[in-house]
Amino acid sequence: MRTIMALSVLTGSLLVSEAASAADIKSGLEVGDFPGAFYVADVTGPSAGEKLCYRCRYGAQPVVSIFTRTLDDNVTKLIKELDAVVGKNRDSRMAAFVVLLTDDPNSGQGILKKAADTHGIKHTPLTVFEDSDGPGKYRIARNADITVLMWVENDVKVNHAYSAGGLNKDAIARIVGDTRKILN
Repeated sequence: MRTIMALSVLTGSLLVSEAASAADIKSGLEVGDFPGAFYVADVTGPSAGEKLCYRCRYGAQPVVSIFTRTLDDNVTKLIKELDAVVGKNRDSRMAAFVVLLTDDPNSGQGILKKAADTHGIKHTPLTVFEDSDGPGKYRIARNADITVLMWVENDVKVNHAYSAGGLNKDAIARIVGDTRKILN
């Protein structure tokens, strides 16, 4: 009986540890940091086909920036939900953009175009950064599949990072809920 109890406690501890580690990845700028300039290739936004700095274009506006290495169902769900929040908050000049981190930008562009068309993403430009490590000053961790940063007035207010498979329904709700931190 003690062996079964000990195994149950051990199993429960491992599950809690695994769940915590998925949300405890340290990646990206920290809260309070200044988000510096970096250039991306715009795939679906108003400057499609051009290289530009969306960080520069949006200035001090409330911004959500999603750095991702994959575009799985949960990532596209997050993008779609944030796109709706941006659409509802145009009066606040809220903006967002997605940065696909890839060493193969040509195939990445096709993936992004298809996602925008399939999911009706209208307010959030999907872009490509031509290096899977991301912009150096942003410190995107290699073990982070997705890093979400939110800033306003040139000050990072929110940072969420998840390993592969760590983004789920609850995490998406938390991220979307945190947009209030840049809108108030």
